[in-house]
Amino acid sequence: MRQITMAIAGMSCDACVTAVAKALSAVPGVSVRAVTVGSATVTYDSTRTTPAVIAEAIRAAGYRPTGPGAPVAVAVPVTGGCCGTGSKRLLRLIAA
Repeated sequence: MRQITMAIAGMSCDACVTAVAKALSAVPGVSVRAVTVGSATVTYDSTRTTPAVIAEAIRAAGYRPTGPGAPVAVAVPVTGGCCGTGSKRLLRLIAA
């Protein structure tokens, strides 16, 4: 079993705590240790789930996980392209 603590944005009350705890309890392989306004600590079986799945359960409950497993978005402006061929090549490079 592994333990993870995720910061969670958008929580403000006991109802939020209950909603997050319920969502996390529904994830197979997860045992909720503590949920407070702004964070959750769980232990999980790494053969049954991942931090990304745990983060998705939090998102599905309507909150924004900001710890490990939370999505990271990066915007990179690209200029100078003239056709779709360059875009396809760039996507292949990123995926590699």
